[in-house]
Amino acid sequence: MRRTASFLTAIAAIALALAPALADARPGGGSSSGSRGSRTYSAPPPTNTAPGQARSFDRTTAPQTQPGVGQPGVAQPRPPIGQPNPAGGFFSRNPLMAGMMGGLLGAGLFGLLAGHGLFGGLHGMAGMFGLLLQIGLIALLAFLAIRLFRGMRGAQRPALAGGLPPGALARDMPGGPVAGGGLARGAARPAAEFPLEATDFQAFEGLLKQVNEAWSRQDLGTLRRIATPEMADYFAQDLSDLAARGWTNETRDVRLEQGDLSESWREGARDWATVAMRFSMIDVTRRLSDGAVMEGDPQRRTETAELWTFVRPQGGQWILSAIQQTG
Repeated sequence: MRRTASFLTAIAAIALALAPALADARPGGGSSSGSRGSRTYSAPPPTNTAPGQARSFDRTTAPQTQPGVGQPGVAQPRPPIGQPNPAGGFFSRNPLMAGMMGGLLGAGLFGLLAGHGLFGGLHGMAGMFGLLLQIGLIALLAFLAIRLFRGMRGAQRPALAGGLPPGALARDMPGGPVAGGGLARGAARPAAEFPLEATDFQAFEGLLKQVNEAWSRQDLGTLRRIATPEMADYFAQDLSDLAARGWTNETRDVRLEQGDLSESWREGARDWATVAMRFSMIDVTRRLSDGAVMEGDPQRRTETAELWTFVRPQGGQWILSAIQQTG
């Protein structure tokens, strides 16, 4: 009986380690996905809305044409859709946690095969849970220390040489950013290689809402119309992964709180723009079988900040090309 209970506990721990976080069920999966043309492997400039360094891409089909693989702020190539994602999930994005969990499970399975019982040296279930608690506390402290270090590094980032400080395109007033946010055209800055009109920023805000609405409806037809084929494939894969687990995610009542331009540029006959957006919404993950809430609160808004990259043929319509998480 004791060995059976230990085995079931190990299975539960493995499932927890391999399962993606529920909080990442929104469009983009809480990861950095897509492509930014020739700038895929370079970090976009920081802004007032997203002052930290953008996370490199976890998922991208863009070929690596620039040096610096493995450097901070440089994206790494992603395997094709359908193959294991080495960068996905909490444990795989946190090497410390992955190492601890791998060592713990490895030791337990070895003990089981050796006939000493799973985690035999831990004197039963109480010892095992005590060790898990200690590992969790150590991992939490390490995670907080890393986040603090990144925040301090982002706060010390200097202004762009020879130009306006990051976030000069944010719509600011003497008392701070305008309540209600929104994207607005501001003074030109070195990262803007061509002028953007007010209609462009309206299109960016509109696409933010359209993508979330189509995601909630699981409307792949609309997603393929307003996003690049690459991003549409990621959306389809993420929706399929949710359905395989018996869940569905809904993001509704999306409201842009603040936004500003990070950079815009041209490549051949196409325009590109990366925009930092801080937005709030109702984000709820439900169980398909009975509609029970698995994560989120239908009555409480959540807020997040992301970098969205848009592309268009010159004279054409903007579509979504990438979503990046902020540091």
